[in-house]
Amino acid sequence: MAEEIGLESKKLEFSPGRPIVIFTWKGTQPHLKSVVLNSHTDVVPVFEEFWTYPPFSAHKDKDGNIYARGTQDMKSVTIQYLEAIRQLKSEGRRFPRTIHLTMVPDEEIGSKVGMELFVDHPDFRALNPGITLDEGLANPTDEFSVFYGEKCVWWVTVHCHGDPGHGSRFIENTAASKLHSVISSLLEFREKEKKRLQSDTSLTLGDVTTVNMTKVNGGVSCNVIPTEMSATFDLRIPPTVNLKEFEAQLDGWFRAAGDQVTWEYHQKCMNQRMTTPEDRNPWWKAFSDPCKELGLKLRPEIFPAATDSRYIRTAGFDALGFSPMNNTPILLHDHNEYLNENVFLRGIQIYTRIIGSLASVPQLEGEC
Repeated sequence: MAEEIGLESKKLEFSPGRPIVIFTWKGTQPHLKSVVLNSHTDVVPVFEEFWTYPPFSAHKDKDGNIYARGTQDMKSVTIQYLEAIRQLKSEGRRFPRTIHLTMVPDEEIGSKVGMELFVDHPDFRALNPGITLDEGLANPTDEFSVFYGEKCVWWVTVHCHGDPGHGSRFIENTAASKLHSVISSLLEFREKEKKRLQSDTSLTLGDVTTVNMTKVNGGVSCNVIPTEMSATFDLRIPPTVNLKEFEAQLDGWFRAAGDQVTWEYHQKCMNQRMTTPEDRNPWWKAFSDPCKELGLKLRPEIFPAATDSRYIRTAGFDALGFSPMNNTPILLHDHNEYLNENVFLRGIQIYTRIIGSLASVPQLEGEC
């Protein structure tokens, strides 16, 4: 497709079979910072028995809804980027800033051999990013969500050790009693955050901390009190929270459960950098102005989960998360994921305007 459209292409491979592909449309002033359009190529698994249509068939029903894994997350956006570039080139347009399309693997499993490595690679720095667009979320209302920051993802496993014994006895100092204390503390906090969200209409899911227990392990037999039990929690913390204080709070809950309680973090993002969603930021203005001209209602938010944008911002670059899907239920990772063809086609036109505007930002202070 890149060859057909007339784009330069390059492939990197940090892990066999997981390529990073870069397409480039060089600007008339290539020394200026570039516009990067990022997308990930992987999708999550499916449970085919719960799908109305085969999940990789891209079946379109009579209402124009296209059913397929990845229609929202995020094959649609990748194709919208490409079709917007195709349209701009067919019109003979040229822009001062270079436009790069980056397609990376493994976002759905943490980007360990994708964006996390890519942002520290010389080839990423050579892109000279000014602004990166990445995936957002569908919005069931007539608004379009645009994400200027992300929650910090913390995955933590708490290991509780205790005294063993026969299942018929009241053994003291058990692993289970300690784990119960840990679980109670975290789920009570979860309930408070849930109520805070429900009681304040100005808040979105990105403004509160979510906590979910995702794994529980322990035990060897029905009648043996185990010496060890563990639980894993998925926490998503807004960038407005003091992370040092929050970590101290967690440590306090874990220690209060008793002795021989340890914990390990599988993922612990500490970067809270956000992209300013105000007109004083020239990238935001160049993004939002064409949206206003098109009559789009933008809803700036903090992303409630995590995307590759977190690595881009951590590396010191601006990024906005945006998928042009309004009046659309949020179905990423769900059964029967779909996107309506009219929403998809309109998204191409929206990107045409946004990409052209970003690539036309005049030379900024510090660029030479």
